[in-house]
Amino acid sequence: MAAAAAAAPSKAQVLSLFRAFLRTGRKFSDYNIREYTVRRAADAFRDNRALADAPAAAAAFADGKQQLEVAKRQVLVYSLYAPKAKSVVEMKIQ
Repeated sequence: MAAAAAAAPSKAQVLSLFRAFLRTGRKFSDYNIREYTVRRAADAFRDNRALADAPAAAAAFADGKQQLEVAKRQVLVYSLYAPKAKSVVEMKIQ
């Protein structure tokens, strides 16, 4: 069992996790939180792309999956309390 946990995730698994982060981040109704979430996900993946050893890559992948679950819960919670008015930035974009 421990050997499976230390196996580095495949490129497809990493890309799938990254896409899931982007999809989840885009679900936030508030512009600032939405952009922060997407930018933070991209930064984290960029920082971890150079991980060479399998245990470190596996640990980063597992942490990423946990963070994705947190983000999904936050989307739900935030949707209950999100302000109804758009931010100034969103009004200028449209």
